[in-house]
This record gives sequence, structure tokens and C-alpha cells, in this order.
Amino acid sequence: MLAAARVGDGPEPVVLLHGFLGSGRNLGSFARRWSRLDPTRTFLLPDLPGHGVSPPVADAANLGDIAREVLETARAEGFSGKLDWVGHSFGGRVSLAAALVAPEAVRSVTLLDIAPGPIPEGTSESAQILHHLLQAPDRVPDRETMRRFLLDRGVKPAIAEWLLMNLVHTDRGYVWRIDRHALARLHERANRADLWEAVERPVAPVRCVRAERARYVDDADAERMRRAGCPVATIAGAGHFLHVDAPDA
Repeated sequence: MLAAARVGDGPEPVVLLHGFLGSGRNLGSFARRWSRLDPTRTFLLPDLPGHGVSPPVADAANLGDIAREVLETARAEGFSGKLDWVGHSFGGRVSLAAALVAPEAVRSVTLLDIAPGPIPEGTSESAQILHHLLQAPDRVPDRETMRRFLLDRGVKPAIAEWLLMNLVHTDRGYVWRIDRHALARLHERANRADLWEAVERPVAPVRCVRAERARYVDDADAERMRRAGCPVATIAGAGHFLHVDAPDA
């Protein structure tokens, strides 16, 4: 089973999925805010395979495999029936995959700044972050050393702090708790996936909330989604981490 946290205790179950290189706790504040606004919801925030403190990702795993692991975890946590799936970035693509491989478990899908099609390498912010992460040393004596390594390579301070959440202290110093190379292989497979079928031949309603300052959902993607009956809202001024940049919106 995946590591997972719960927020709220309402009767309406929601699976809330983080983006690539993140963890469930990245969405904790967002879920608690949403729960206060709508106490009918109960949120499950899993660490996706290979992320946070969940088991490693299988080397050949695809988005459908990950969606099944999320569903197994949700069922083990007592989430029954059809679920609302809400995913940021990579988590949104897992949510679309769930609609394809387990339609009986999907009541709706909400995409947070991600499109269904293959992601070009130049568009992927996570690919740039992953490049720096793969170059980082395996072990450092303290967190500040790793922080300085990332900042010196142009990683934004907020992103550096987010990545440092994946460091753990051992008797050998600070090491990565994630398998960076396995995640790099997963990232490549996930970015190649074409998930338009989940939008254009939907088994459940799909909607998209995109960020004005990000490049993951361009105007052509938005128009294609709208033609398929998928509403697209744009959050003005927000970057890719729109739930952080503009939580009120």
C-alpha cells in the first residue's frame, strides 16, 4: 500500500494527487482549506509510488499501474464506490489513467494545470528540475550543502526547499530517500503517454484548471478539451503550482 494521509470526514470521497517529485503533504494545506469550505468531503492524499515515503516505483510501471496502486490504497483506507480524482500535474495524468483502467472507480476527474497529451520536453518544468536533481551528489554532510548545490545551478529557492524535503539524515550524512534514476525513467514514460481518450471518450466528467503563467496547457489544448465537453478555467497570474500561487482562486 502507498503511504497516505486523510483530511476531513465527510461522506464524499476525493483522491487528491500531487505532482512529480512531490508528496501528499505538499497538498495538505490545500486539502485542509478545501475541507473547511466543503465539509462534505474526505480527502485521501497518497504519496505516489517512488515519492515521499511510499514504496519504490516498479521499473516498468506506467500511469495505469500507478492509478491501480492508488485505487488499491483508497479501497484499503475505506474509500468505496466511485471517487472524485483531483490531480496536480503528474497527479492529473494518473487521474486520467484511472478513468481508462478503472472507470468503475471514477466519478469525476479534475486536472490542475496539465493537459492529456504527450508533454514536449521543452515544456516540462519537472524535466529541468529532474536534470539538476540527477546531477546532485548522493550524500552531503548537511542540508545547507545540498541547498547551495541546487541554488548555484539556478534552481529557484522555493523549488530547492521543496526538493530538500526528499533528503533524510542517516549515519552517513544526508541522502536522498527517493530513487532519482527510477523516477527519471518513469518521468519519460509518463510524459510520452497520450491520455486524450479519457477526455474525448469520457466515462466520467473531466474539467481542467490551468495556470496563466505556465506552459502545460496551451490554448490549442484548452480548445480541444472544450470541444470535447471539458470545461477549462484559467487562474490569472498563477504559475504551475497554482494551488500555492492562488489558493483563493
